[in-house]
Amino acid sequence: MIDVSEKSPTLRTATARAILTAAPATIERVREGSVPKGDCLEVARATAALAVKNTPATIPYCHPIRVDWVGTKYELLDDSVIIDVSVKAVDRTGVEVEAMVGASTAALVIYDMLKMLDDTVAIGGITLLEKRGGKTDW
Repeated sequence: MIDVSEKSPTLRTATARAILTAAPATIERVREGSVPKGDCLEVARATAALAVKNTPATIPYCHPIRVDWVGTKYELLDDSVIIDVSVKAVDRTGVEVEAMVGASTAALVIYDMLKMLDDTVAIGGITLLEKRGGKTDW
């Protein structure tokens, strides 16, 4: 772990993205809310927040932080779901890993809820879109 004890707490923000692809008929069921296991977008939203808050439990060198906010947005395209997870915290270290864990875990939950309908469901494109805070703000 990196020693962050000398750093000043500042507002840290990050947004990460994951992309889930599936057959258009599967995405239409997501859009209609007719997935047999339930509303996969809302389940994934709750799971993303839980994953963000528990990131240090699975990423060994990630510092425990007090997460102040998690937001999840979706864009449903014809053959994919774009999942953006944003995180805010006032702390001594950034939140980009937390955002990436949230986005990837949300994608995994959607995958799990759709796999019975479509064997072409896939996850890809997990990336950090933006981060702010820390020494770059000084």
